[in-house]
Amino acid sequence: MRLIVVSNRLPLTAVQKDGEIIFQESVGGLVTGISAYLNSTQNGPDAEKMDYIWIGWPGINVSGKEKKEEFKKRTLNEYKCHPVFISDKVMDKFYNGFCNKTIWPLFHYFPTYTAYDMETWKQYQSVNESFCEAIMEVAEPNDLIWIHDYQLMTLPKMVRKKLPNVKIGYFHHIPFPAFEMFRLLPRAWGEDILEGLLGADLIGFHTHTYTNYFLTNVLRISGYEHDMGQIIMDNRVVKADTFPMGIDFDKFNNAGKKSEVLEEKRNFENTFGKKKVIVSIDRLDYSKGVINRLKAFEIFLDKNPIWREKVVMVIVVVPSRVGVESYQLMKRQIDEFVGKINGNYGNITWTPIIYQYKYLSFAPLLALYNVSDAILVTPLRDGMNLVAKEYVASRYDKTGMLILSEMAGAAEELGEAIIINPNDLFALADAIKQAIEMPMEEQIRRNTILQKRLARYNVEKWATDFIHSLHEVREEQIRFEVKRLVDSARVQLIEDFKIAKKRVIFSDYDGTLTAIVRSPELAAPNAEILEIIKRLSEQEATDFFIVSGRDKEFLQKHLGHLNISFIAEHGVWLKDKTDTEWKMIQPISTDWKHKLLPLFELYTDRLPGSFVEEKDFSIAWHYRKAEAESAPAYAQALFDSLNTHYTKYDLQVLSGSKVIEVRSASVNKGNAIVNYLGKKEYDFILTMGDDWTDEDMFRVLPEEAYSIKVGIIPSLGKYNVHTYNEIVELLNELSLV
Repeated sequence: MRLIVVSNRLPLTAVQKDGEIIFQESVGGLVTGISAYLNSTQNGPDAEKMDYIWIGWPGINVSGKEKKEEFKKRTLNEYKCHPVFISDKVMDKFYNGFCNKTIWPLFHYFPTYTAYDMETWKQYQSVNESFCEAIMEVAEPNDLIWIHDYQLMTLPKMVRKKLPNVKIGYFHHIPFPAFEMFRLLPRAWGEDILEGLLGADLIGFHTHTYTNYFLTNVLRISGYEHDMGQIIMDNRVVKADTFPMGIDFDKFNNAGKKSEVLEEKRNFENTFGKKKVIVSIDRLDYSKGVINRLKAFEIFLDKNPIWREKVVMVIVVVPSRVGVESYQLMKRQIDEFVGKINGNYGNITWTPIIYQYKYLSFAPLLALYNVSDAILVTPLRDGMNLVAKEYVASRYDKTGMLILSEMAGAAEELGEAIIINPNDLFALADAIKQAIEMPMEEQIRRNTILQKRLARYNVEKWATDFIHSLHEVREEQIRFEVKRLVDSARVQLIEDFKIAKKRVIFSDYDGTLTAIVRSPELAAPNAEILEIIKRLSEQEATDFFIVSGRDKEFLQKHLGHLNISFIAEHGVWLKDKTDTEWKMIQPISTDWKHKLLPLFELYTDRLPGSFVEEKDFSIAWHYRKAEAESAPAYAQALFDSLNTHYTKYDLQVLSGSKVIEVRSASVNKGNAIVNYLGKKEYDFILTMGDDWTDEDMFRVLPEEAYSIKVGIIPSLGKYNVHTYNEIVELLNELSLV
């Protein structure tokens, strides 16, 4: 297996210097984490080593076909990288435009910073298409493609169209917003993003919260339900799951003992003396909550004068998105606030805040982690935040306290830290006091637990779990594909139909012969299916039955003119093609109906858009028109109530496609068709259906019968097809025999 990693940036950055292109190592949590995992795959025996290619933007554009090819050869041979070339103009609209002015603020819950620009959206799609083309240049059928982060959300579907059978994983490294936030995107954009992500086989998130938000958006916007994160689409199984990203624990835990880090640490100790040191290290971004940290530190100094001149706060702000106006405004605010605090509280011998606007390399970063008494990691919203994990891992003596925002994904794993709400400035000020006054024994106790957890679930484990889960999803898909009505099985079915002397076809109606519609009354058959059934009914050797949960009035109205037989209300009513009147298969009591109707009406009142359909011998509660997110909860509550309180009536409660139906337990489609299978000797039997009420038919069939389930879901049926359209096509072929 070869792994193709796809991210916005390559792990290297190309720069022009003195007319030559040189490569520098890229920085960032994603690059660091993935690189650590890829390096780990190269350290084992040759048989276990994983070949890989990394696709991404190299940081510059290269003009000219020959220069591009030369660049590609060099990056592939020396770094196992394949570049995506994008012009500066397009990159500006894509990255500084849609990515950083639309997706980033909206997904971090800053809607007032969000811009909705059609041109930048078009460039976002265009760049994703460029990435797709780059993948096509190197991809092979057995590759595993792992796409990363919000810059490439429409890419999985694009790749799926080009390579339908390749394994595709996607990982989302920033927060995924709740429906009320995501819906602020123009509807078409939101739909394209969700459909783009659903092109992957496995979609990963850092926290259960973000996974659930994604699944809710898929339900409410795209209409796909899920079962434990598994989404059954028309032709595939897609899984959304949680994989909290780890770090290279050993790298950070061992680095603090290296000579270059110890030397930097001694320099810091000489500078800070015996003062308590509080550290804040973050990229310049409004989502990081740097201003709130400054305000909280000001409150701390005001409330705790005893700590003045005994504590220093070191703030390192890493430059980011220099061209975005909101970032420059925040930079000015930070500068002014630092100056204000130092002016109000500082003196000749003590500066409360030491402020650096620069990038720190690894050695001074680790030294600063280790010289500090506490660190503030208090984003207003963050996907994971690896700084928190790096800090804990780097403390080889297990001292130092992490003050962590509950809005960071890492908070779900690092519960032994001091967890705060970053908007509660007084609580944050109290957390600073708690951290620097915490006894050493308590610090060591907490950090021992945290370090064991981080060592166990490191970045290698994170990536391995994701890839293992991706293989499992594909194995699940293969299990469904084994039962799929492939061409060879289809040809055999048609051949058996041709040579049979006496044939019978039992077919469900809704979802099998026609599409599922929002209102039952809209499900009238179209001219095509009527003509197909008519041709089948005219075949002397063929009996055609429609076996439906519909009432007899509907079936008589829309299909009664055809020379076919009917079984209505799941097996209550029967009308043979030779009959003029409908007959009851067996006597059935309806004494229970007046007692259950008030319960159905109660739930109809509770859930707008739901409605009751009363049939002769059953009651159905439809919720297809109801609000998608809350409807399943009400349906489950009604289902449970019916099963709990009304068992004495010998009723069966059916949970179908957006419908809860109650009927007599003695009535089902299987019992209904058994009567016919016993009366005549058929040498060809075909049964088709789309929901679990049709499983009763599949259950009673003889071994040699054909049975087809519509939908890629577990079934007693021998075969699966993706949609009802395949049933229509099959029946059309049979009608022309």
